[in-house]
Amino acid sequence: MGFIAFLVLGLIAGAIAKLILPGKQGGGWLGTLVLGVIGAFLGGWLGGMLFGADMNEFFSISTWLCAIGGSLIVLIVWGLITGRSRAAA
Repeated sequence: MGFIAFLVLGLIAGAIAKLILPGKQGGGWLGTLVLGVIGAFLGGWLGGMLFGADMNEFFSISTWLCAIGGSLIVLIVWGLITGRSRAAA
């Protein structure tokens, strides 16, 4: 997967993760991109290590699930670090 495809995957995965978790996470588009790219990297690494999933295909469901899962993990950790509430405002 190319660099631009990885950024697009990260942006979409970060946006989906923000939709799944309630509350105000802030950050705007740049924060979503950074969250998603870090989450996609983490999810891809964990998916490859734990499940032997191949993360080279952009349109693979395993790639998307791992990227979204990784983004959720990063979002939860970010919320714990910054002390923001996950409760809906």
